[in-house]
Amino acid sequence: MKASSSALRDFTVDRRVWLLSAAAVVIGACGALMAVVLLKAIAFCTNLFYFHRFSAFTIDPAASTLPIWLMALVPVVGGLIVGVMARYGSDKIRGHGIPEAIEAILLNGARVEPKVALLKPISAAISIGSGGPFGAEGPIIMTGGAFGSLVAQWMHLTDAERTTLLVAGASAGMSATFSAPLSAILLAVELLLFEWRPRSLVPVAFASITAEIVRIFWLGAQPLFPMPEMAMQLSAHVAVLALLLGLVIGFVAAGLSRLMYGFEDMFEHLRVHWMWWPAIGGVGIGLGGIFFPHGLGVGYDNIAVLLSGKATLSLLLGLIFAKSLMWAFSLGSGTSGGVLAPLLMIGGALGEIAAHYAHATAEQQALWAAVGMGAMLSGSLGVPLTAAVFCLEITRSLPAALPVLLGCIAAYTITSLIMPRSILTEKIGRRGTHLTREYGTDPLETVSLREVMLEVGDECVCEEDGVTATSETDVPEIFAYADETSRSAVEKMATLTLNELAVVDRASGKVCGTVSLQDLLLGRRRAIHREHERERVFARHHGEV
Repeated sequence: MKASSSALRDFTVDRRVWLLSAAAVVIGACGALMAVVLLKAIAFCTNLFYFHRFSAFTIDPAASTLPIWLMALVPVVGGLIVGVMARYGSDKIRGHGIPEAIEAILLNGARVEPKVALLKPISAAISIGSGGPFGAEGPIIMTGGAFGSLVAQWMHLTDAERTTLLVAGASAGMSATFSAPLSAILLAVELLLFEWRPRSLVPVAFASITAEIVRIFWLGAQPLFPMPEMAMQLSAHVAVLALLLGLVIGFVAAGLSRLMYGFEDMFEHLRVHWMWWPAIGGVGIGLGGIFFPHGLGVGYDNIAVLLSGKATLSLLLGLIFAKSLMWAFSLGSGTSGGVLAPLLMIGGALGEIAAHYAHATAEQQALWAAVGMGAMLSGSLGVPLTAAVFCLEITRSLPAALPVLLGCIAAYTITSLIMPRSILTEKIGRRGTHLTREYGTDPLETVSLREVMLEVGDECVCEEDGVTATSETDVPEIFAYADETSRSAVEKMATLTLNELAVVDRASGKVCGTVSLQDLLLGRRRAIHREHERERVFARHHGEV
């Protein structure tokens, strides 16, 4: 007798994915708009603080002609304004942006307050515009995520669906900021969604792609940071150097994380209210800006210089030492700012200075700057795929793909071994929430109920034996089919608070067994066996021959 087909599928997705995708398209378009507005707001604040004019033209604070003492005072004023906004507005505006988005997903049902969506970009514009050495991408990700959350809260959605739209908004913000739609999707998978399923991946992808389309229509399709033309980098020499550079940067990434959180611990011990901390952080920015003006502001122009291969030795050393200290000290104060751009600069400077001392050409210096950038992002954030694709998207330099990927994987290997958490998730861990970022198939998903059930009666035979079950046991109201997974049975038992569940043969419609919670542990035992039982399979089989 032919066995009936199983109702199981590779993916769990239903038609609601179309509803979420439609909402994600709207969120993506709005997210791109908000990203552009925030970048313009940062430029406006920069002009206001450093040039005393009303303009949204993008300009480097280092070009200001203000007296040195006033240049040093500007970040303090900006930090004071941010501290007041956080104290009397919402303390959720403090921090990098991405950890706050993760917290909203994990702890608050993907709900973000409307005032956060308003105050976060304003505080970020003030913080960065007054000289804060931060990236705009963290606040933009949080702002886009907040907008996606507000749309989801207005709709009648589940917690999981709200999470999808929050992440869709976050991905849209990153996609529009860097013209990097694919890496924005990968960042969602590696850092924000905590799953890889069509129900969430499809809407997030629609949002990211929509944001990129809007950005192209608005700002053009050119790469954000073009690199010199180069041949494909596939030699063994290049591969070894990329691997070594990635390993070194992995250790540096771990050190930067500890430096930043060391400063945060220092601020925690100050006997003043946290409202004043960003102003104190501004003192560090101001002093650093006196010695290294290029460390002020978002610094995208520094990234462009690094990837052109024309960075001077003074710029490289300034980014490695002065920028690192300014960024870590001020971010540790709890002000509003992102981490991606500073990490790109520091990693790129490390890669390029190695090439500089090796007397490399401008083309080679640009290549190693890209490798350093990718490795630093990969190691610090724990997102190797995102980091590799991101560097290729912002430069459109496919010949750099192999060394960049090698550097990213090498740095990721180091930090995953020596850092319990990434620079983003450490903040969440310090607040008492454990976060695991390892994705894998649930062991219970690989074991069918037929394999673990206790059969009813001697005449009940499994379908694969070619015989339909003959038990005359009446089918209960609540049951599971024998070809369902153990995971589906666990979910039913958890929902209905059951300790045991009847199992029905799908072909005959008769009860052929029962399954208990104890029986369902088989899947877990198999997983433990796969992880811990070691054997020399080849030697054993060879001996049998």
